[in-house]
Amino acid sequence: MARYKRVLLKISGEELAGDSAFGLDWGRLNAIARQVKSVAVDHGVQIGIVVGGGNFWRGQTAAEHGMDPAQAHYAGMLGTVMNALALQDALEKIDVDTRVQTAISITAVAEPYIRRRAIRHLEKGRVVIMAAGTGNPYFTTDTGAALRAIEIDAEVLLMAKHGTDGVYDADPRREPGARKFEHLSYIDALNRGLKVMDSTAMALCMDNRLPIIVFDLGVEGNVERVILGEKIGTLVS
Repeated sequence: MARYKRVLLKISGEELAGDSAFGLDWGRLNAIARQVKSVAVDHGVQIGIVVGGGNFWRGQTAAEHGMDPAQAHYAGMLGTVMNALALQDALEKIDVDTRVQTAISITAVAEPYIRRRAIRHLEKGRVVIMAAGTGNPYFTTDTGAALRAIEIDAEVLLMAKHGTDGVYDADPRREPGARKFEHLSYIDALNRGLKVMDSTAMALCMDNRLPIIVFDLGVEGNVERVILGEKIGTLVS
């Protein structure tokens, strides 16, 4: 039996790119869609998804090259919309009913984000993909994920990572002796400067007592394992 009834899954753009530096890895995209279907359809879990856009655009990088920072961040929001539409297509090809909602108005391809409408879709068993972050520059999609999770009354925020199975005290790819945490408090994560998510998103989760589970989405079946209550990854609470 599923441990959670409603969750918010944050998927980074890097995760959708797979091992490539840019664009979409179609095999990876389809694998993610299968994992989402396993919890949404097979277990009846209500699932919202927030997608990043770093596989197409990085606002911070553009700003560092002289682009107006606000403009650069708005461009990044469009990258998240592209990812949302691609994920919607992958899900619908395997018969998962979905809706895409965006924080900036793009009514030709998606609904505007409206909290009560998003919750109604979830109650009807639809997967809701939420794009364009918070709709405001200077806020990351991590913050967007924390905000949406709180708004839709999700029980947990699932932070899917690419090639990392939790939170470590150092980069495990560079430090072979890095120690993995099974559980962290919000304050410890902030004080240690651990890269769970940005500090604004972490503070938002802490203030609203929203637990976070950091895990590797690249392992087939991991979303289902988390939903069923298996102890994988790192719990921040």
